[in-house]
Amino acid sequence: MPLSEDEQRILSEIEEQLYETDPALAREVGRTTVFTHPARNLRLAILGCVGGLVFMVLTLSTSYWLSFLGFLVMLAASLWAWSSLRKLGRFGLQQISDSINRGDVSDFLRSPGRRFVHRLRRGGAERPERD
Repeated sequence: MPLSEDEQRILSEIEEQLYETDPALAREVGRTTVFTHPARNLRLAILGCVGGLVFMVLTLSTSYWLSFLGFLVMLAASLWAWSSLRKLGRFGLQQISDSINRGDVSDFLRSPGRRFVHRLRRGGAERPERD
């Protein structure tokens, strides 16, 4: 059901007030989608799977128990990746593949690191000093 003209006007006023009062929140809400969290979990799960595989291969000659632990990490990360893929669904995967096809791969892969560095820099400046 489309919004009436009055409702659209009220909505645009609220949006303008949000941009005026808290532009950082407005940018974050504009960038965030329903698929942001599952996509982040998918990246972490893939990283965990690769890490478990590397750990398993490196410890295979040392100890079979440590190698088995690496296998378990890899298995758990694979299950987590499968769960994240199911939460993404077909439309979420289509959005990710479209962004990759447009050449936004660097933003897709680097955005978590940039946010982390920004939080570290911002957090250091905002910490209250203790006596």
